[in-house]
Parts: sequence; C-alpha cells; structure tokens
Amino acid sequence: MSLDESLRKVLEGGRDWQRVPVKGSPGIFVVRAPAYRGRPASLMVEVNPVGGDGTPLKRRGLMLRTVEELEMFRRLLSERRLDEVLKALERVNPKGEAGSEEPLEI
Repeated sequence: MSLDESLRKVLEGGRDWQRVPVKGSPGIFVVRAPAYRGRPASLMVEVNPVGGDGTPLKRRGLMLRTVEELEMFRRLLSERRLDEVLKALERVNPKGEAGSEEPLEI
C-alpha cells in the first residue's frame, strides 16, 4: 500500500484525534483532526520525541499541516538565541524533586 493510500485510509476511517505512528520514524505521527465549522476532517503531522519504550514524551507535540509551517519551525529551532535562553532556564529553574514543592499561601 502506498503512503497516499495509507493516509487516505486514516483520513476516511480513523477516529477523531487518532495518532498513528509513522513506520521507521520514531517520534513522527499522523493525527486525524475532526471536521470543524464546515472544514472537513484533515490530517496533520505531530512531531513528539519518544522515550525508550516508544511512547511520546509530551502529551501533544508540535503539530504541522504544511511544509511552510515546518520550514518556519526549522528556522526558529535553529536560532542560537534559543539555546542560550534554554540553558539560562535550566540554571534558573528549581531542581527539586517531584512532590517536594511547598504549597503557596493565598
């Protein structure tokens, strides 16, 4: 079955928000978006890194509909300043263990 045929099968017979892994590309999924306000159901690509067990690391990853969107994200992700900001966040963010946060007094 060709890629086009496989995608058409997901589009026509898949469930709303169904996530289908792309064979041979861990972390890349095809997602079926439901029809909305006159727009027919459509497919998107989700980019979401996977852990050692093959499950996505985030609840939702980066959702893309066009090659143009992909190119815009590639430019943003290759910005050197992004690396600097993330390294600063790692230095600034607390490194406490889960559940060790003190409740806020409001």
